[in-house]
Amino acid sequence: MNENSKRRLFQAGAVLFIIVLLVAAGGDTYPKNYGLDALNYAFELTLTDESDLIEGTTTIRMRFREDGLREVRLDLVVRSDELEGKGMEVSHVTSEGVSLTFRHEADELVITLPAPAKKGTEVTIAVDYAGIPATGLKIGPNKYGDRTFFSNNWPDRARNWLPTIDHPYDKATNEFIVTAPARYQVVSNGLLVEMTDLPGGRRRTHWKNSVPIATWLYVLGVAEFAVQYLDAFEGKSIQTWVYRQDRDAGFYDFAVPTKHVLQFYTDYIGPYAYEKLANIQSNSVGGGMEGASAIFYGDNSVTGDRSVRWRNVIIHEIAHQWFGNAVTEADWDDVWLSEGFATYFTLLFREHAYGRDDFVDGLKNARRRVYSFYRNRPDYRIVHDNLSDMRYITTGQIYQRGAWVLHQLRALVGDEAFQRGIQRYYHRFLNANATTTLFRQEMEKASGMHLEEFFQQWLYQGGHVILEGSWEYDGVLRIELRQVQNDGYAFDVPVELGIWSGGRLTPRIERIQLDASAKSFIIQSDVEPDSVTIDPRTVLLANWTFSRK
Repeated sequence: MNENSKRRLFQAGAVLFIIVLLVAAGGDTYPKNYGLDALNYAFELTLTDESDLIEGTTTIRMRFREDGLREVRLDLVVRSDELEGKGMEVSHVTSEGVSLTFRHEADELVITLPAPAKKGTEVTIAVDYAGIPATGLKIGPNKYGDRTFFSNNWPDRARNWLPTIDHPYDKATNEFIVTAPARYQVVSNGLLVEMTDLPGGRRRTHWKNSVPIATWLYVLGVAEFAVQYLDAFEGKSIQTWVYRQDRDAGFYDFAVPTKHVLQFYTDYIGPYAYEKLANIQSNSVGGGMEGASAIFYGDNSVTGDRSVRWRNVIIHEIAHQWFGNAVTEADWDDVWLSEGFATYFTLLFREHAYGRDDFVDGLKNARRRVYSFYRNRPDYRIVHDNLSDMRYITTGQIYQRGAWVLHQLRALVGDEAFQRGIQRYYHRFLNANATTTLFRQEMEKASGMHLEEFFQQWLYQGGHVILEGSWEYDGVLRIELRQVQNDGYAFDVPVELGIWSGGRLTPRIERIQLDASAKSFIIQSDVEPDSVTIDPRTVLLANWTFSRK
């Protein structure tokens, strides 16, 4: 990318960033510094087999968005007795070879600048530190007893071993330059730019990612891998990294459906943003973790039989490359823009690749899980407000109800408008940040509809729809429906009825609007129905009982 292109990209990104900040209200409690924009992190790390101590130098290039800043605040967990001696100690901070004053306390590294910042200027700061990570980087044996090093930064654990602005609102490119015993292979985001053997049985490996991403997506995997360069998609390498003992089974399992998934999402949403895609076996996650261009799957992900469960995990994590990774929530309160989207787009691929029945089965399973959760937490809202406990950043509702919100939105606006809105949203916020409000605005532009009420009742309030109803025929079809949920929330929802008659294999579909707690409807019908059902197309997030009177 030439300098003019980079400048235009930065200017466009700055405009989007300001829009996000103006639209986002409330937000989580992370102490943000919008006057500072991290552009690139270069993490130089030394790993050994003699201890779990890591030594690092992180070089950060950043740009100032406003005049007069005197300090740079970074997240970095302090070594402490509460962590049993784990955590990081900073020894030196420099800029252009000049030592800078800093304080490192309460898990914050605050660096004093040599002079007040000027808007639009850049500075490079290097932080020297060392310590044993309390979490974020797991050092220890995998399921075969082999020593490994694997990251897991979700949602805000990068600060345990990397000095960063550890929040999704600030995206940057990144590099890992790792010196480790030569028996290990090292994998990370982006492209491999160097691998050099050093004296003393060590190896230096340098990966560079040139696409801005959030810190939870930074990946480091160090192990004795079997590595396969499987294929390419639009000139970008598709790779498999599994434990050496799992070579044959792992190469078999991960051979599908990666390329097919990449093609589907590229066609449906927009271009794949990253420089490669690597599927990586890891002991730092249980299921999957969507590191940008480098996805982790758990210790037991390799089965040798291409299990449906792990197939669906692969699809989900690749969907995240578009939603969560390329388009990232500006605030943790909007995490459904990541997890709800990845869950629904997994179902969309399943519909595309494995058929309508598989898609509907996935929707019905998600609906059952939504109502199982609802029984214990009826007031739970998808869009949080001032989230303060990161343990509860996601729940099953974020995934399953979030997916159902998108499914109902698609049914409301129609397939073409839904896809058009998704494409507009993706292209506008590619490699940037978004909010629920900004997503709604793009869907309104694409559909020509006012969607604020829909978003309000499904995302910003709790409660669920539970219906009781009946039908009878006396020359016309008479329908009675009642909302009977006891959670204090009333919904305005379209309800589709399937009217079966004459032995037809498909029903006549009528749509009614239930905009009150109880309502009666009359539907003209020249013949007496054999049966009437609710939601024949599986587009309504509700539970119901419905029978002939």
